[in-house]
Amino acid sequence: MNNMWTVIRFTFMNKVRTKSFVVSTLIFALIISIGINLPYLIQLFTGDKAGAEDITRIGLVYGQEQLLAEQLETTWSSLPATSYEFVKYETADEAALNKDIENGNIEGYLKFEKQEGNTFPTVVYSSEDEAMSPELQSNLQAALQIAKTRSIVDGLNLSESQIQELNQPVRIDARSIEGASKSGGASDEKEGSSEIINYIVVYALIILFFFTLMGTGNMIASEVTTEKSSRIMEILITSVSPLSQMFGKVIGMFLLGLSQIAAFGVVAVINLMLPHNIDTLKEMNLDLSAIDPMLLVFGLIFYILGYFLYAMLYAAIGSIVSRTEDLGQAIMPITMLSLVAFYIAIFSLSAPNSMLMKVSGYIPFISPTTILVRIGLGDIAVWEILLSLGILVVAILIFGWLAAKIYRTGVLMYGKRPTLKELGKAMKAYKM
Repeated sequence: MNNMWTVIRFTFMNKVRTKSFVVSTLIFALIISIGINLPYLIQLFTGDKAGAEDITRIGLVYGQEQLLAEQLETTWSSLPATSYEFVKYETADEAALNKDIENGNIEGYLKFEKQEGNTFPTVVYSSEDEAMSPELQSNLQAALQIAKTRSIVDGLNLSESQIQELNQPVRIDARSIEGASKSGGASDEKEGSSEIINYIVVYALIILFFFTLMGTGNMIASEVTTEKSSRIMEILITSVSPLSQMFGKVIGMFLLGLSQIAAFGVVAVINLMLPHNIDTLKEMNLDLSAIDPMLLVFGLIFYILGYFLYAMLYAAIGSIVSRTEDLGQAIMPITMLSLVAFYIAIFSLSAPNSMLMKVSGYIPFISPTTILVRIGLGDIAVWEILLSLGILVVAILIFGWLAAKIYRTGVLMYGKRPTLKELGKAMKAYKM
């Protein structure tokens, strides 16, 4: 046991001081900082500020359609905040309008053209750029549709409240059976905020699991192969048993990965606590206290168990490779498994209760990521989480025992990579 703690300490201290670890940690910390502060940086460098400077002016040539223009302006003012406003023109003097566009007074102009057989005129938008921005197009269509409806119902003697109700879009709420009796309002808003923040947390946990696993797993396999190819393993094995070496390296690398995640967490919290980011979170109605604590607890548990399941296999595969040049090909199956776990979870964030996610939650190599999606974003019973956890623990015991036998045998086998038959015969010589 003392030897294993020596290996843990040596592995951790040796790797944490390497340039590659320091540089990669700093790079990821910088990426996290830039990602969190990206909206503020864009605003800072482009000089965008809320206010009148953001308003784009559009000419409104009403001619004989003064009533329609007034209705359009009234409807436009009732729409959600938009970056466009109207400048009214009585006549369609194209020379004057084009000059105003060239001088930057307006971006373009709207003109109503009467069509035979139609009571509502055709609306034409003219500008230097033939394409219309999606925001302007969608808002104009909504406002003009309301104005058209109002012009039709004006002769029906409807009250103002009836006209407003007629113009009100139909709202569709999606609810689960359990939540059908719950009232809306503030509780629905709080639930929506919780879903958004949990989505962000789940996404971040999956990314962290994949990248730390890939980094530490490759380091474990590489270190074992390097020690074996340089014949240092023959010296180490005389003072430290193969099992103490394997578990010492795995635990040491685990502490290394955990310290890296802690560093990323500190960087993220510091950036989120900056004044401009706090204001942004408030505007987006995101509350960090809405994070589900069970998601964080089970996230840590499944991260630890998933790490040990993969790390022991990385160590075992590294022990049967005699040359570092062959390592990439040897660990390819484990890398593919981790990629499968990553992509299934990422591409199923919008469908956490699908059959694929339910089945994947019980597959040991995939469950560390997929079960987090179901806990954070889906509907999952406690017994399902515990069953997935139990299967994962059993898988760790089985593959841990197998990895230990492979490691104990593989570190003393040199030459070409052994076949499964040769490895099996060699493993039978050792009893554990």
